[in-house]
Amino acid sequence: MATEIERKFLVRDDSWKKGATGERCCQGYICPGSGVTVRVRVRGRLGFLTVKGGGSGISRQEYEYEIPLRDAREMLETLCVKPLIVKNRYLIRHEGFVWEVDEFLGENSGLVIAEIELEHPEQVFLLPDWIDREVSGDPRYYNASLVANPYLNWRD
Repeated sequence: MATEIERKFLVRDDSWKKGATGERCCQGYICPGSGVTVRVRVRGRLGFLTVKGGGSGISRQEYEYEIPLRDAREMLETLCVKPLIVKNRYLIRHEGFVWEVDEFLGENSGLVIAEIELEHPEQVFLLPDWIDREVSGDPRYYNASLVANPYLNWRD
């Protein structure tokens, strides 16, 4: 079984951008709220279909498959709930780990989240200076949740 172990953090400032190059991602969700996440993503010139199961804490089942770009674009247009999630994704190396920093656009503009994938839940890692508070357990920050309740609609 494939397992994703991921922690999410808000980003404090723009210092992470120094020397970083991003790639545009567009993703959507099929049948949200079913307890299983089915995601379609276009990243650059590649298409992906991902299925994520329920989990415990920061761990959950994840299966991801590359699919034809044309199919991915068609599914985004015809099968996915709107609005789609559009973001620039940056890969940042820090102390032996690769952080994925997502700078959201469109309905979720202003939100920047850094994620780190781990080999096991107790794995130790050093936080970069630009990391703010952890939001791993807060469902508002799940990409699938940002479709139903975009960041621009949030109230403090």
